[in-house]
Amino acid sequence: MFLELAKFVSLLLSILSLDAVFHAAFMGSASDLEQRLLPSLRMLLLAAAVCLGSGYIFRAWEQKAGRRNASLAASFPMQIFWWASGSMALLFAVAWYLEVYYVPLCRP
Repeated sequence: MFLELAKFVSLLLSILSLDAVFHAAFMGSASDLEQRLLPSLRMLLLAAAVCLGSGYIFRAWEQKAGRRNASLAASFPMQIFWWASGSMALLFAVAWYLEVYYVPLCRP
């Protein structure tokens, strides 16, 4: 029962840490994307650590359930991390491109 509760709490922390990465990257107070890059990378590193810890808990639960070849990188929190960080990196690159090449054209 403790392991199931730990799974829930760690998954919730993983999702919240990825939400913090999103807010640091896109909702930050800095006006320039270059100023948001370093805080976003710091939050991404923190989210990676949280998701990695959550992945260990999920892997321990799978091994307890009888799956001896359970992979850490294929655990549910790590899959969420890979998809979310890849999506946010793509969105950040597109936002940077649009800010550099299209936003100056729209301003008077």
